[in-house]
Amino acid sequence: MSLRDLGLMLAVCLTWALNNIISKHVVSGMDVPPLFYAAARFAVVAAATVPFLFPAPRPYWRLILVALLMGGGNFALMFVGLKLSTASSAAVVLQLGMPMTLLLSMVMLGERIRWRRGVGIALTFAGAMTVMWDPHGLSISAGLLFVAAAAFAGSLGAVLIKGMEGVKPLTYQAWVGFASVWPLAVLSARLEPGQVQAGLAAGWPFLAAVLFSALVVSLAAHSGYFVLIQRYEANLISALTLLTPLFTIGLGVAILHDPFGPRMAIGAVLALTGVLIIALRGSQVMPLLMAIRNRAQ
Repeated sequence: MSLRDLGLMLAVCLTWALNNIISKHVVSGMDVPPLFYAAARFAVVAAATVPFLFPAPRPYWRLILVALLMGGGNFALMFVGLKLSTASSAAVVLQLGMPMTLLLSMVMLGERIRWRRGVGIALTFAGAMTVMWDPHGLSISAGLLFVAAAAFAGSLGAVLIKGMEGVKPLTYQAWVGFASVWPLAVLSARLEPGQVQAGLAAGWPFLAAVLFSALVVSLAAHSGYFVLIQRYEANLISALTLLTPLFTIGLGVAILHDPFGPRMAIGAVLALTGVLIIALRGSQVMPLLMAIRNRAQ
């Protein structure tokens, strides 16, 4: 990999990690309702990508379903989860998207999983459960359950989109924005009273966060990622994207003062090791999944 492309990869991973930190601050520090934040983000994405809606691959119902799973469903669940958990722990639990996708692709696409990737799946689940488990109350963190559900939504969407041909990155982003903004706006209106006032009270920092998330993360960073996976082997790029959860954990501890004790350290090591094993072994849906898992993104 050239030095320039390595720099681009680092910039993409850092952008995704920064977005995780900013999103946590928006839904917790600014007290902006998570569904409203997701709706605002996709409204900007939809407006910016309207010219790329057509031509779109068919069938439209499957494209819309994929867009809802990987867009509105994934982000709504993720932002709700972030409000109830730390960015660092969420970054670890999001790694469940990898084994979930492999298991779904085995059932739906006939992909075979050999013992090495089986070990990776087991390690990832063990690491995520270590982080999710609340030893004080002998229960699983509610916020991280939402994060795990977000990972599953993205994984199902990644498997479904594998069966569609001719989905260009900007067309995909356009349909994600268009399909997601309407249900999120309706849900926010029904479930989050006073959401507009909360956004206005947050002021320009909220607007800056929405623009950063929609334009820099969804469009610029995601486009840069797809450029890289066209130039290099998917296994290499997939492995390098593990920098995103590492950056997120580091930034979460440094900026948001996330707790980082032995349980978090053990869970992170187990989960990231498991994902690395899976990434190095390859997958039919690996490149797209890694992008979804990290941008939540």
